[in-house]
Amino acid sequence: MQNKRNQPRVFWLLLIYITIGILIYVGVSSLIGTQDITKIEYSELVQMLEDKKIVSLEIEDSGYARARDQRGLYYETYAPNLLSDQQYVYGLANQGIEIKYVRSLENSWWISILTFLLPVFLLIFLFTFLFRSSGGGANQGMNFIKSPAKKYDPEKNRTTFNDVAGVKEAKEELTDVVKFLKDPKIFNRLGARMPKGVLLVGEPGTGKTLLARAVAGEANVPFFYISGSDFVELFVGVGAARVRDLFNQAKANAPAIIFIDEIDAVGRQRGAGLGGGHDEREQTLNSILVEMDGFDPSIGIIVMAATNRPDVLDKALLRPGRFDKKVVIDRPDAEGRKDILKIHFRGKKIAPDVDLDVLARATPGFVGADLENLVNEAALLAARNGEKFITMKDCEEAIERVMVGPERKTRVLFDQEKEVVE
Repeated sequence: MQNKRNQPRVFWLLLIYITIGILIYVGVSSLIGTQDITKIEYSELVQMLEDKKIVSLEIEDSGYARARDQRGLYYETYAPNLLSDQQYVYGLANQGIEIKYVRSLENSWWISILTFLLPVFLLIFLFTFLFRSSGGGANQGMNFIKSPAKKYDPEKNRTTFNDVAGVKEAKEELTDVVKFLKDPKIFNRLGARMPKGVLLVGEPGTGKTLLARAVAGEANVPFFYISGSDFVELFVGVGAARVRDLFNQAKANAPAIIFIDEIDAVGRQRGAGLGGGHDEREQTLNSILVEMDGFDPSIGIIVMAATNRPDVLDKALLRPGRFDKKVVIDRPDAEGRKDILKIHFRGKKIAPDVDLDVLARATPGFVGADLENLVNEAALLAARNGEKFITMKDCEEAIERVMVGPERKTRVLFDQEKEVVE
């Protein structure tokens, strides 16, 4: 089976090598044939023939002639008369000049065939590469329109609400989603309709993706992650096909969560521009809207999406029945930052002098990603200084590095510069 799979690959590699070899041969032949040749007029060639300076003459069927003189120098000119005046050429041969008739590369039959077939082979190779570049096996062509979403099985997704801090209100809002995925009969018995879509709105780094994974982890269901930009491709219709494939995968693994990160990349308001890229994006958005209308919420599929630009989203995407629940994730307050620091300091050796309350108050405006970077910078500084524990000094220096960058110890200010600064 392995040999059969490798046969097409070997064929294409062989074809590429042959084509490259022919091109190199033609190029080298052309360079050799035109190397150190002086262009002259036909009258100059006739004069050199009369002066008996030419020892050999090469006549092409295209009308060009190349001559070599007694010193070994080569000359070229356009001399169609040499093809028609055979008597004159015979006279030159009788004088001892070596005469040779050759076919030009332009008139060579194999060059003509190569010129015709080479673009065809290149186009076939290009399309084959495009449609097979996304996978292997017998169904390689179909992989191009398959959804590139990453699936996280419940056994591998260990993220829970205990790994998320600083967003207490958001976790409370999403508790109903977890309960619905665990036991939808509780809501169906009372006639309640759970939202098909949940839109997480917040600044970059506030933990939108982490919160979505925590919902899947709490509910113990598969988690499909995809970015909005993964839908849009060069070819119109590919994005819509990937949307359909994604929802089919989710239905086959229901109950499940579909999470679309940066949905504004594909969910912008329609009609805002012209061109193929906009047509592809709008077709993809239409497919998302149709799929969200088409599945029954009782089967246990929740579509979650994240964005930091809710103002640019299409209104049809936000209407009830689609993304009808909106959860805003704000920057954490001092207490939230303290809880986030506790999570990121797990498993790290910290000194007794590290005060999380002080660090939380010293980092106003920091989001979860900033605090994670702060803890990592402190650990790097402690390791760089050869310390056994992360100290408060390391944390304070890490705050400065995250906020304003590393200290420039080598920069020297003269007294005059200090006076100007002051």
